Order: sequence, then structure tokens, then C-alpha cells
Amino acid sequence: MPLSVAFPHEGADRDDAAQSLVRSRRLVSAVLAVGAVALAVAAYNVQVQNLSPRDRALASVAAYLSFVFAGLVAWSRRPANRLGPLMLAAGLALLARQLRYSQDAFLFTVFFLLGDLGFALAGHSILAYPSGRVSGRGSRLLVQAGYATVLVFPLAVLTLHGTSGTLRDMRPVTYRSLLLISDRQHAVELLQKAETVLFFGVLTTLLIAVIVRRLVEATPRARRMLAPLLLAAVALALRAVYENVRTFASQQPLAYPYLFWWQIAAFIALPLALLAGMLRARLARAQVSQLVLDLERTAPTPTSVRDALARALADPSLELFFWLPERSSFVDPAGAETSLPAESARRAVTRLSHDGVPVAAIAYDPSLLDDPPLIDAAGAAAGLALENARLHAETRAQLQQIRESRRRLVSVADEERRRIERNLHDGAQQRLLALALALRTAQRHLGDRTDADVEQLLSASVEELQSTIDELRTLARGLHPTLLTEYGLAAALGALASKSPTPVTLDVFDARLPPPIEATAYFVACEALNNIGKHAHAGSASIAARLERGRLLLEIADDGLGGARAGDGSGLQGMADRVEALGGTFRIESPSAGGTRIAADIPCVL
Repeated sequence: MPLSVAFPHEGADRDDAAQSLVRSRRLVSAVLAVGAVALAVAAYNVQVQNLSPRDRALASVAAYLSFVFAGLVAWSRRPANRLGPLMLAAGLALLARQLRYSQDAFLFTVFFLLGDLGFALAGHSILAYPSGRVSGRGSRLLVQAGYATVLVFPLAVLTLHGTSGTLRDMRPVTYRSLLLISDRQHAVELLQKAETVLFFGVLTTLLIAVIVRRLVEATPRARRMLAPLLLAAVALALRAVYENVRTFASQQPLAYPYLFWWQIAAFIALPLALLAGMLRARLARAQVSQLVLDLERTAPTPTSVRDALARALADPSLELFFWLPERSSFVDPAGAETSLPAESARRAVTRLSHDGVPVAAIAYDPSLLDDPPLIDAAGAAAGLALENARLHAETRAQLQQIRESRRRLVSVADEERRRIERNLHDGAQQRLLALALALRTAQRHLGDRTDADVEQLLSASVEELQSTIDELRTLARGLHPTLLTEYGLAAALGALASKSPTPVTLDVFDARLPPPIEATAYFVACEALNNIGKHAHAGSASIAARLERGRLLLEIADDGLGGARAGDGSGLQGMADRVEALGGTFRIESPSAGGTRIAADIPCVL
């Protein structure tokens, strides 16, 4: 077998490279944080000098800084996830948007052109939550339409805005566009209103509809993770109403000031909620260490390992299956052979191995696919416990096979009893009856012509044949009584009690059960009454049978000598084996000089 060898300096080089990457990322984050603060100060000053009161300017800057803060934290915690950079870009773009209020022609042109890009990035972040990637063709088209809207319309406005009019939501001062082609102020007004309708009307409504659909179609675990999207829907709706009121209302309604603060509060909370939901999966990795402790505290049974994994992954629907190499199949925690669930939009399946050998498989909520390292970490943490639990499941599977084998043996034995009973009845018994009838006929034909010795011999032969026939009938009925097959357990136990030399009291329900159950109960009662007659010296006995919660409870008791014990090859041991073969339990209570009580508890579903 080929071996791969890692030299010490190679591992050290990889560690140094990883540490260097972490340091570089921290340096970039620090630079971006400082730049964001400087940009926020500039945005605040520009707003105060050109447009907004101080409190509103401060509130707007705080809302956009929340995107920056959430993006930096998310990027540092989950560098492979694109959601952090998206939120960071959205915050920086929204802060830079305020520079469009500058009367410098270059700053006005650049940041008016790119100013609304921050809103498209915010929508992109919402659709990319929590994996950092937008899934679904409709969602991707929605993102593309958003970017196109916030870039095309401002560009068209800049080509038509001259010095003859004012822009929406800006001071009535002259803003000079470096991209001016023709001064068409009426067209500028129509374009700005069209952008508001399309972006904050149509596209925002579609985005809210996508959020609602994702929440409705999500699995329970995914719905808990997607809960921040409810806040996103509220924030989008408030911002859409705010923008449309500001654009189209000739007079500001009484609720306008409150509407401003509501949408600002929602915009501050939105990135923080997205960050919290995103880091929830990160925090779930901390549960892996708890998983190790849980598995150390409890015996690694299939059920305990499954429950520990479900807690660690926060997925109550998790299912665990174990691979049995000798059977080349999976079994469930009870040891029953099964097949893995098919992967679908509502179920994911991962196979786990130990040292390259398959051990188990887990079926879980597909929302966990957004964090594959979490599955790997949980599987690694539970590796040894999974191996032990697999051995436990293998033992259960073997026990299940043994039970099924014993059940089949009981069925085969009962069928053989019925076959022998039929053969005795239809074969030897009928031939003996024919022979006895022939001898009787010979006696009648000979009449007085035969001597006394021959007559006596014929009579003795007929009586012996009749006695043999009676014994065969008794034997055949003992093998598998016809009464049990045709009329059920109550009738068969009644006939059995009537032939017992010891008085027997019956308390038996009158209902049919599956043939193996009836046969087992009958033969247990038959063997018990035989033992009572032979060994107990009892004055009375009782048989009680009742159905309780889908189980047959059979009890045979006597007031005899007691002291009965089940031993190898004894009838009592045979009764116990037969009951346990059907998944039941068998108990004997027989104190010395205290009588004997035999109890069998047999499930009625095979």
C-alpha cells in the first residue's frame, strides 16, 4: 500500500502561510474599518451642509455603518462566505452615496452615477443569505435587474440633467454633470420617478415575495435560520413606502417623520440580524465540543449517538444509519436492514467513514449543506462513538436475525406438526380402522364355525387395534389439535382443561389471534397442565388469558408443591424458547411449597 509522507518543514510552511493569510486579512479589515469611519465622517458633513438636519444625517450614517460593521465581522469569521464582503460593499456604497450632494462636478457625477448601487448590494446580500450565494434562476434574474436599474437610470439622468432644473431629493442648487448631452429636465423627472417605481416598487415587491416563498418552502430547521429574512422584508417594505412617499406625495403625510425613523431602525437592525443568523451556524460548531462530552458521558449506543448528533447539529429530524460490511447494507439503530433516503430539496445524505472504511450515514436537513465543515467536524468528533455504535447496531441486527430464524423454526415446527397430524389421520389411522373392520367382518362370517381360541384371538386383536387407533387420535390431537385451528384458543384451552385430572378454572377471552400466537399459547398451557398433573400434586389450577395493548398475557397457576425450574431440555425451557422466539417474555414463579405461576407475554403483531 503506498504511503504519503509529510516532512516536518512542509507542515510548518503551511502553518506559516495560514498565519500570514490571517494577518493580511486582519490588516485589510483594519484599513477598511478606518476608511469606513473616514467616509462616514465625510458623508455626515456633506449631508449636514447640503441637505439633512444633524439628527437625520447621523441616523443615516449609523444605518450604513451597521452594514460595514456586520460585513467586517462576517468576513473575519467566515472568510469563505461571500455574504460578509457583500454587506461590507453595501455599507461602503451607501456611505459614499452621500458624496453626490457635493457641488464639486466630479464628485457629484461619480457618486450620483454609483450612489444607488448600495441599495442593489443590500438586496443582493438579502438574497445571498446565509450561504453567500444566490440560488435559483428567478433570484439571480432579480439581482441582475436590480443592478441594471440602479446603473442605467442614473446614467440616463446624468446625460440629460443640465442647469435648468433640480434633482429629486437634492437642494435647488446647480449640480453640473460631466456626462451632459442634452438638457431635458422633464425627461430627468420622469426617469427618476420611473427608477423609484421600478426599483422600490416592482423589484422590491418581487424580493419580498421571494423571501416569503423561501420561508414557506423551507424545512423547520432552515426556517429558523431564515428568520432574519422576516426583518429584511419589513425593512424593504418600509424603505419602499418611504421612497415612494418622498417621490410622489405633493405634501408629506403626518406619518412621514415616523416613517423615516422606522425605516432607519429597520435598516440598522437588518445587517445585524443577518450577521447573527450567519454566525449561528458558526456558533453551532461550538456544539461539536459539547458533542464529544455528551458521547463520553453516555454509552455509545445507536440511539444515544443519534440524539447527540441531532443536538450538536440542531436538527431533530436527523436520522442515523450504520453500514454492516458482512451484509453489504445499511441498518437503522434498531438493527433492521434499510435503504438510505433519496436526496431531495428537503433531505440531504452524507456517508461517514473511519480510516477510509464506511461506518455510517446521516440523513439531515439540507440547510446544513450551507456549512459543510460543520458536518465534517461533527462526524469526526463522533468517529469512535459511531464505530462503537455500529458494532452495537450490528449486534442488534444479528439478534434480529436470530429472532427471525427462531420464529421461522417455530413456524416450520408447527407446519410439520400439522403435516404429521394429517398423515396420521389420513394414513395409518385409516388403515388401522380398515383392518379392525376386516377382522370384525371375519368374525361375523365365521360365526359358530370357529373354535373358542380363534374367536378369542380375533376379539383381542380388534380391541388392540381400537386401543391403538385411540392412542393415534390422542397423539394426532396433541401434535396440533383440530379444535385450535378451527375454533381458536378459547375452545382449545377449554377442551384441554376438561381433560385435566386437576380441576382447572378458565378466564379466557374469545377472539382469534394469528395462528403462531394461538399455537404458542396452547402448547404453553398444555405443557404447564402436564407438569401440574405429573409433579405439582395440586388441588386446583387456573388458566387466564387476556389481550392488553396488542399483547397476549397468558398465566397458568396452581396451588401445588412449587419448586419448578426451567433447565436444559426441560418442557419449561422449551416453553420459554417458543415464547421468546415470537419476541415475548416468559417467567416462572415457583417458591417451595408455594405453588407455581407461569406467565407469558406475547406480542400479537408478528
